[in-house]
Amino acid sequence: MAKRKVKNFDYGKDLYYFTIKNGYNSVITIKRKTKEEAIYAYNSYIRVNKECDWLGQWDGKQFIEQKVEGLAIPS
Repeated sequence: MAKRKVKNFDYGKDLYYFTIKNGYNSVITIKRKTKEEAIYAYNSYIRVNKECDWLGQWDGKQFIEQKVEGLAIPS
């Protein structure tokens, strides 16, 4: 059995992140520089019925702004 691939990157400070579940055991992490770009990209993936999770803005230690106005709610 193949060994599970681990996250091989560091989160960038003051960037916005969300994840997309892509298949059985695959999660893609997406980052954007601005809040508006991140919300637009997140909502675009929701519109095409992808399963997404908003992580928020990384401040160097934890995610902040985890609840944001303007995010589409997955149905």
